[in-house]
Amino acid sequence: MSASTHHSRPAARSTPQAFGDHLRHWRQHRRLSQLDLAQEADISTRHLSFVETGRSVPSREMVMRLTERLDIPLRERNALLVAAGYAPMYRERPLADPALDAARQAVELILKSHEPYPALAVDRHWNLIAANRMVAPLMAGADASLLQAPMNVLRMSLHPKGIAGNIVNIVQWRTHLFERPRQQIAATADPVLIELLAELKAYPVPASASADTLDGEHAGVVMPLRFRTPHGVLSLISTTTIFGSPVDVTLQELALETFFPADDFTRQVLQSL
Repeated sequence: MSASTHHSRPAARSTPQAFGDHLRHWRQHRRLSQLDLAQEADISTRHLSFVETGRSVPSREMVMRLTERLDIPLRERNALLVAAGYAPMYRERPLADPALDAARQAVELILKSHEPYPALAVDRHWNLIAANRMVAPLMAGADASLLQAPMNVLRMSLHPKGIAGNIVNIVQWRTHLFERPRQQIAATADPVLIELLAELKAYPVPASASADTLDGEHAGVVMPLRFRTPHGVLSLISTTTIFGSPVDVTLQELALETFFPADDFTRQVLQSL
């Protein structure tokens, strides 16, 4: 199993630094009126209006209540706390930190135990954090520049110099891959993800690609990854695992992608490897 301890480059924030402006940004991003949020947080609309305009300084408890009602990610909750004049509440430790020993061991156990099937762990920007031994063969033939840390697995998957040419159902798979960062953007408004998604959409579809089905049509129950290898075309389905109750920024943003064989041929090939 390989692992890296790099940190993703920080997202450049375009929102103003005043707490009220931060709060208004997230309220509008969640498509809530002041009345909606006031009712959710059990405060008066007048008080919420004063907080947004800077006429009233929220208590630390009020900041936490509002961020919880808005379902704001831990990283951004820290930003709002700082904007309001309070210390950040949630730590961001590298996965190698001793405090995360139990979590790291859980990740390593899942990745190792999943062999002979591929499994990997990524951060919030889809940069590779760790992978088991079965992932490397799938990346064979990719340009060395795409393999350098931090290696972005979405870029690796769809870049013309990556593994896109080996994905048999690339037309459907790229549409499937777009959906995940789109959901993350809706939840976090992360500008790095917005930029990444625009980059991915701009990549050309391999000339050899063909659509086996119409857009939006799925013959099975899940979208398989059909991957061309020297052993034949492998068919894989994936699941995503996240930590259930993280109070650390790193753990909240960590996701494990585990792949399973979708047919007997794929199972036999992977077991033989």
